[in-house]
Amino acid sequence: MPLLEVNVSGAHARIDPSVLAHALAALPKGAPVVICIHGFKFSPHAPETSPHLHILSLDPRPDCWKAMSWPRALGFGRGRAEEGLCIALGWDARGTIWQAWKRAPQVSRALARLIAQIDRPVHVVGHSLGARVALGALPLVRRGTVARIILLAAAEFRSTAQAAMDSPAGTSVEVFNITSRENDLFDVMLEKLVRAPVRGDRALGAGLGTGRGASAPPPLPRWLDIQIDAPATLAALGYLGFTVAGPERRICHWSAYLRGGMFSVYTALIRTPERLPLGLLRELLPQEATPRWSRLIGPWPARLPLPFGRKATS
Repeated sequence: MPLLEVNVSGAHARIDPSVLAHALAALPKGAPVVICIHGFKFSPHAPETSPHLHILSLDPRPDCWKAMSWPRALGFGRGRAEEGLCIALGWDARGTIWQAWKRAPQVSRALARLIAQIDRPVHVVGHSLGARVALGALPLVRRGTVARIILLAAAEFRSTAQAAMDSPAGTSVEVFNITSRENDLFDVMLEKLVRAPVRGDRALGAGLGTGRGASAPPPLPRWLDIQIDAPATLAALGYLGFTVAGPERRICHWSAYLRGGMFSVYTALIRTPERLPLGLLRELLPQEATPRWSRLIGPWPARLPLPFGRKATS
């Protein structure tokens, strides 16, 4: 059973405890448990919006250009016991951005309760509002229960992330914040449309763990920003043995998982963490983010399309 579909109702993850216990008992020692969380526009309550037929499926429907299987990309579904267990967490992220935003903390409580039922450290991968859900669960779980979190184009503010890292679980987790200037438009929309916890707060696309200037705070020891459209980042990943495609669009909210080669990095972060220790990555990767809008105002190559004209679930 490499994949468990779990849906959230209210603040509870709807799963038979015996089914979860059986799936965990079948895992060999050291096999990972990974919880994948989708973002805005998905809901498991209707087939046309279900993440379980889309990015959280082993065999997603073929009618959407963004429908790639996260579980398969992370090494699940190959018929080997050591591949571990992937939990696909579905929640109602439909409606307006304000409705989905307000619903996310309830989903964080459900996620925390689910993590409490699992008798080993878990890894979490979350995109967009799914990243908000993942960070919201950190202050609600025990120290050591979450090993690594991978945030993909996170729809969350820096102050909230800082508070999560200051929690007991935040002192043991390692967080990899995947950013790109391709996501700048979505970061600005978040800052303009949603009330930030702190006045003047910025979205996580601006980074959190990197000091900027003499007056900036020191980098958080267990947080790393990885800007995947920076040439120096791609060069460093290449040096480590990962061939990652360059950016193809000026604006894209989904490149953190659609970009060729990125899931090889995420898989290594989860399955072979000794290969990619956070300290090594901090030494090799650029520590300064490029300025916001630099992808829009920079020189235009011959072909760099905008992601418009294609209607699909986000």
